[in-house]
Amino acid sequence: MTPVDFIHSLTWRDLPTAVQTRTKHCLLDLIGVACGGLATDLSQIIRGHASDMFGGTAPQLFDARTASPAGVALAAGMTIDALDGHDGYNPAKGHIGCVMVPAALAVAQKSGSSGENLLSTIAMGYEFGSRVAVAQHETVADYHTSGSWGAVAAAAACARLMALDTGTTRHALGIAEYHGPRSQMMRCIDHPTMLKDGSGWGAMAGVSAASLAAKGFTGAPAITVEETPDAWQTLGTHWLILDQYFKPYPVCRWAQAPVEGALTLRAQHDLVSADVDHIEVETFHEAVRLATARPRNTEEAQYSTSFPSAVAMVRGEVTPQDVDGAILQDPEVLRLSTSLQMRETDWANANFPAERQARVTLVLRSGDRLTGDILNPKWDPSVPPSDTELRAKFHDLADPVLGHGRASRIEEAIDKLHRTDMTELADQLFAPIN
Repeated sequence: MTPVDFIHSLTWRDLPTAVQTRTKHCLLDLIGVACGGLATDLSQIIRGHASDMFGGTAPQLFDARTASPAGVALAAGMTIDALDGHDGYNPAKGHIGCVMVPAALAVAQKSGSSGENLLSTIAMGYEFGSRVAVAQHETVADYHTSGSWGAVAAAAACARLMALDTGTTRHALGIAEYHGPRSQMMRCIDHPTMLKDGSGWGAMAGVSAASLAAKGFTGAPAITVEETPDAWQTLGTHWLILDQYFKPYPVCRWAQAPVEGALTLRAQHDLVSADVDHIEVETFHEAVRLATARPRNTEEAQYSTSFPSAVAMVRGEVTPQDVDGAILQDPEVLRLSTSLQMRETDWANANFPAERQARVTLVLRSGDRLTGDILNPKWDPSVPPSDTELRAKFHDLADPVLGHGRASRIEEAIDKLHRTDMTELADQLFAPIN
């Protein structure tokens, strides 16, 4: 079976039970993260931009304004990306869902897709997107954002939902690969801004590519799909959606192990931040470059290793409220953040990107040194979160924004989506917040 055949042939019944469950978990988690991102300046700016510049009648996610499906996907993708708490795939060095799912939701809402087809499309998109990402990393030297290869996955999802034939789908994939945002990830790591991971732009490119192809616009064959056979050998047999990680903390994945290390030592030794002179972190090169010690905004706070590690030591947790607002000026957090010492190590470099390891040492005011174990981030694929933990995360993010009742209705709609149409879920997602 070719990758293009897989796009259109996969059915809900083809999926193992674990994959069906994981698909619903990914959708629920992304919606929760979107709720958490709505209050950010990034989300508010991009939703206004989508309405102003992408005119149309399609409803936006949790907003009274409308846009075209491409504009809806742009705004939703960037809203999810505004809070760095969404799932990802280690070999991709990025995130499939935050690009592909907003595109799928925008087109599914417009086309009146069944719930089963939407879920099957999302499952297909994770399988397709995971492999496109690996294929791109193998064929292009530079490290590009998720939006680049995510645009191809988004186009695949849209082509399926629009029921394009295989020839037209090939054009859609080619258009998306050609016009997707080939933006350099490390530039945004070194200079954190609202550009983030290119996710919204990739979602917009994917929707646009499928729409253009449907109208007869042509595109060169997608190299990542048609000239990388090794990336596709296990398609339909090894379900890569089960290899996605989830995030317990709303910061870059590279900072998650240092956060976990600080929290673990804090709890093990019953410490408070005043006991600590400074924090030392051993980790891989890319995480060392997350070096913003005095963040001025939530983008710089989320793309930092030192700041969330300091927050973890001071507060015993890292929540969306801990990467924005008044805490950015907290003197105790800034003391530990600016004094944190990071060191690049060969063992962490050797294991990246398959693992994102770190080891934390707390140097106490007494002179004692407490060194933790080498850790991977919490909720890695090898030790995934439980259903209860993921649902709790969703409600922690969604309830303060939507209210517990509306958040619960979204949860219930996703649970039964495989046997209903999209109406109940769409009514909750595409209506403004009162």
